[in-house]
Amino acid sequence: MGDIQAPQSSTSPKSGGSSQACQVFVSPRSRAQQTFDLLFGETLAEALTDAGRVTVTEELAEWDYGAYEGLVTNEIIARRRDQGLDKERPWNIWEDGCENGENAVAVAARLDALINKIRDIQAPNMHGEKGCDVVLLSHGHLLRAFVKRWVQHPFEMPLPLMLEPGEFGVLR
Repeated sequence: MGDIQAPQSSTSPKSGGSSQACQVFVSPRSRAQQTFDLLFGETLAEALTDAGRVTVTEELAEWDYGAYEGLVTNEIIARRRDQGLDKERPWNIWEDGCENGENAVAVAARLDALINKIRDIQAPNMHGEKGCDVVLLSHGHLLRAFVKRWVQHPFEMPLPLMLEPGEFGVLR
């Protein structure tokens, strides 16, 4: 989320938007940390942190792209073709993972662990007892992967979904 979008968002806790954040999970990467600060503002971020309601976790770190870090999809496909790989179909991160990085099984395992934690947090409040929002601050591929796991889709199954940078998504 950009420096301008976060504080101005109508759903931003900092702007007075409704937030009943009972837990915030944040990627350890610096951009997610900055977004947390922008989204909640110094006072609320400090209060959430002091109350033990903020967890910085590797479970939300962006997909480890390994040898593909910094490359776009077309460059990865060309590189793999030059290596004699993917003769039957083009490379797909959801099925093939990343050379010297993470594969889908590893990403799914860490996301499933996080989803179990979130469901445990929300379980006592699933019948309207009180609001209990869980906020995630992470990255592009990882958040798309999270949505797939949340709705219990296998990674290799297509799920047409666009998550725009600097936007909020709500899963229920």
